Amino acid sequence: MVFAFRRIAAALALSTVLGVSAAGAVQLNLHNGGDVTSLDPQRLSGDWENRVSGDIFEGLMTEDAKAEPVPGQAESYTLSDDQLVYTFKLREDASWSDGEPVTADDFVFAFRRLLDPANAAEYAYLQYAIKNAEKINKGEITDPEQLGVRAIDDRTLEITLEQPTPYFLGSLTHYTAYPLPQHVLEEKGGDWVQIDNIVTNGPYRPIEWIPGSHVLTEKNPEWYDSESLAIDGVKFFTLEDNAAALRRYRAGEFDIITQFPTDQYEWLEENLPGEAHVAPFAGLYYYVLNSSKPPFDDAKVRQALSMAVYREVIGPDILGTGELPAYGWVPPGMANYDGPDVKVDWSELPYPEKLEQAKALLAEAGYGPDKPLDVTLRYNTDDNHKRVAVAIAAMWKPLGVNVELLNTEVKVHYADLRQGDFEVARAGWLADYNDPDNFLNLLKSGVEMNYGRWVNPDYDKLLTEAAATTDMAARADLLKQAETLAMAETAAIPIYFYASRSVVSPKISGYEDNAFDIHRTRWLTKAE
Repeated sequence: MVFAFRRIAAALALSTVLGVSAAGAVQLNLHNGGDVTSLDPQRLSGDWENRVSGDIFEGLMTEDAKAEPVPGQAESYTLSDDQLVYTFKLREDASWSDGEPVTADDFVFAFRRLLDPANAAEYAYLQYAIKNAEKINKGEITDPEQLGVRAIDDRTLEITLEQPTPYFLGSLTHYTAYPLPQHVLEEKGGDWVQIDNIVTNGPYRPIEWIPGSHVLTEKNPEWYDSESLAIDGVKFFTLEDNAAALRRYRAGEFDIITQFPTDQYEWLEENLPGEAHVAPFAGLYYYVLNSSKPPFDDAKVRQALSMAVYREVIGPDILGTGELPAYGWVPPGMANYDGPDVKVDWSELPYPEKLEQAKALLAEAGYGPDKPLDVTLRYNTDDNHKRVAVAIAAMWKPLGVNVELLNTEVKVHYADLRQGDFEVARAGWLADYNDPDNFLNLLKSGVEMNYGRWVNPDYDKLLTEAAATTDMAARADLLKQAETLAMAETAAIPIYFYASRSVVSPKISGYEDNAFDIHRTRWLTKAE
């Protein structure tokens, strides 16, 4: 079957044109939160980095204003009858910012680099649906030509999958699927991402990057639809202090802030009506326990800590923005996952009863008033993370658990989690594509994002079987079995399902709340 794409981007009314003076340019000033660690799309891990990368690069597919997959560098594709082979036809006007054409070989080069185990790309596993991707990434196959990605000609790319994958087009919007300028990497090597060298293929191109401060972009005149862009460039500000971000927004320094202190929600509603955007989206806030270290290798200890978390008060009272309590791992409403949501079997117990059972579990594990459990709880710098950590430490206190709080900046925090340097730590996951396995893979053996090193062969087997199952109902059943198993063993502690929390100036139009909290600049307009 053939799917031809019409041009999606309707021309936006331009307030400026290419070549205007800097004084006349329309710049979006965006509070971006954490510090961007790289401009290389295969070296990223955070939503703050995705905001930058998705503006300066574009995959075969990209996101529309509602974060739904739409054509990017591809103008059409065909899918074989067995649903295993996609053949993409690239746009004739797809170009890099240096004027060189984007070719199918640039995609082949990028996918091979992503999956090369020598490059240790954290999110390589997101593209394991591609034939031989996992085996190549794990070193079981050393010939990169066996990867199911090949160039038929300059404008034709063929991708073969391991099995039919219902979410595959959505996964192609992710930065792991962006092309790379092979001609630049071969010349510059690791220095290709330096500002003087970098070449990109998205609506914008970076022109300044000061770590710890900001990334600045401008229109990419070589992008095929650059004349539709109403915003000339973006300044992505690094700032992890959400209270300071809100002050700077009120002073007119920021057009959009991507987080705000939840205790300011009521004030925002009263004083800046319509500017605070709070909406449910596909994300999970959770605590990970280091299962490779005693006593967190004991499922009784993990379950006791989970049972003592009074989830029902966190969203409405501690945060004040109504996040839903999480007793399962997969957020409600994910595609390809019909049926009742998975929850732990004790989710409906009254909280006092949960607390008593938690005390009993800890006692069975050897902890109590005479032998308190000492826990270091880590979180990355953020007023809201601190608020949750303080509350949960208080919830654990009646169990005889002594909690030491430790916070670090976000890139240090996640580096320590990847190295296993923690006992209990805050983590979060925002969906990369609309399918439950994007969340369930976080608990699979060998996945770098399985920070707690929880291992269960039966769980891994269920995910493997699900990946090879073409019957969608049977696949969903296998995935639900896996989720049930992980929650029964308290592989990690789900706390709440996210709500996006941003503040958007009335000057900005085109900003649409969506389940993935992705808002590409190409769809936005700023009135002066």
